[in-house]
Amino acid sequence: MIRVKKIENQEELEQAFAIRTIVFVEEQACPVDEEFDGFDEESVHFIAYIDGKPVGTSRYRTTEKGVKLERFAVLKESRGKGTGKRLVQTALSQISASFEPGTLLYLHAQLDAMPLYARYNFQKIGEQFEEAGIQHFKMEKVLEG
Repeated sequence: MIRVKKIENQEELEQAFAIRTIVFVEEQACPVDEEFDGFDEESVHFIAYIDGKPVGTSRYRTTEKGVKLERFAVLKESRGKGTGKRLVQTALSQISASFEPGTLLYLHAQLDAMPLYARYNFQKIGEQFEEAGIQHFKMEKVLEG
């Protein structure tokens, strides 16, 4: 069973950082200083568990443009089981409860993750770009009431 919760303590945050290190730094060769970019303290973080084991994470933060969803990561052995979907659902639920309708939500989606975000009505905006050596598209949607 997949359980996703808002991170509430340092132990959970360290579990999230370990997942991000495995997925982004080790698997995708993202530079550590780009992955751990200084925005973690101002972000709301989530952690996903399968049978009590930490397997996924994400975060969101407020920016000048709106609310940016970021750092969606699921360990390789837990992909394809609905963990990413649950992370998106939980983040959107928390955002809906915390922000006014009309707020811009956006993210930088890796190409293979775009269908996941499109399921939640995120639309591709602009041209493809490279971030941390990986191709992305900006995707956005407006928070509904």
